[in-house]
Amino acid sequence: MNKTEFKRKVFSLSERLYPMVSRILGNSEHTEDAIQEIMIKLWIKRKQLGQHPNIQGFVFLTARNHCIDLLKKKKMKMADSTLLFKVLESENIQEQLEWKELNIIIRRLLKKLPERQKEVLIMRDLDGYELIEIAAATQLKIEHVRVLLSRARKQIGKALEKTYCYERKNN
Repeated sequence: MNKTEFKRKVFSLSERLYPMVSRILGNSEHTEDAIQEIMIKLWIKRKQLGQHPNIQGFVFLTARNHCIDLLKKKKMKMADSTLLFKVLESENIQEQLEWKELNIIIRRLLKKLPERQKEVLIMRDLDGYELIEIAAATQLKIEHVRVLLSRARKQIGKALEKTYCYERKNN
């Protein structure tokens, strides 16, 4: 793989890596450094990478594994990725309060999910990754990713329904 191919096939994915790396490391300084280190690793392996059947999947897997290695080395704690939820801008104070309350509830619910379900849900619904990208990054089959995603969404949906039905009955 030459320089031009590397730029087109690998380096162009660095922007897509940013949300996942940022979520795992939790710090923009660490994120930018980690992405640079990942790109250096991939550049060194560019000859093997050229023959890989799923370059994009390999890039995501390399990024995820690199972040996990960094966390192990520095004994850092994985960031609370639920902070990525944004409150919609609104003139209505009532709406703002409702969105903030919903975010708090969802954060609590995400903490209760099994780790794999939580990771898949965040990668899909917050980071916006495709199922095939999630499968490659987590080394799971696409079918398993779909099942995890479905279970996580159902669990959160049921819990939200309970919460809001309970609030309606008490009001």
